[in-house]
Amino acid sequence: MNINYFFIFFSLCLLMILFLFKPMEIKQHVFKEVPLFTISNFTMHELDQKGLVTLMNGSKAARFTDRYTVEEMDYTDNSKEYMANMKANSGVYKNEVVHLNGEILYVREDGLTFETQKAVYNKKTAIATADGDFVLYRGANRVTGEKLKYNNSLEKIESKNVNAIYKFEESKR
Repeated sequence: MNINYFFIFFSLCLLMILFLFKPMEIKQHVFKEVPLFTISNFTMHELDQKGLVTLMNGSKAARFTDRYTVEEMDYTDNSKEYMANMKANSGVYKNEVVHLNGEILYVREDGLTFETQKAVYNKKTAIATADGDFVLYRGANRVTGEKLKYNNSLEKIESKNVNAIYKFEESKR
């Protein structure tokens, strides 16, 4: 009879454990990608045999295995015929392509300028594209539109919904 009480007591204990105690939850933490290094207030120079090719400034940057992320990016490409400078609130430099975000100002050394909020610049092809509204100007000439594609090497511009104001000068004979 004592053995029966033992098994009943043991069975009740197991049932209490089963229903009263919850299994321990193990939390899994997903780690974010960790940068290889971070720097503040920097200037990066890229040189080749001809001289300065790329100049990049920023207030803060992080180097990951495949890209740089930069705050307050100031990027200058001097590898093509015309030097082009781009400033933005932030940017990502990956595989010679610069993704710019926020208050972008693109200025080419001959005076061509455009402003937008989001753009991509491919250093290999020297093509700048802007998704969304933009304002492009040179001197008194002004163009507004959507979806700009500007080829710096060929000086060719493509866009949608264009509104242009041009000032023509008469030639004096």
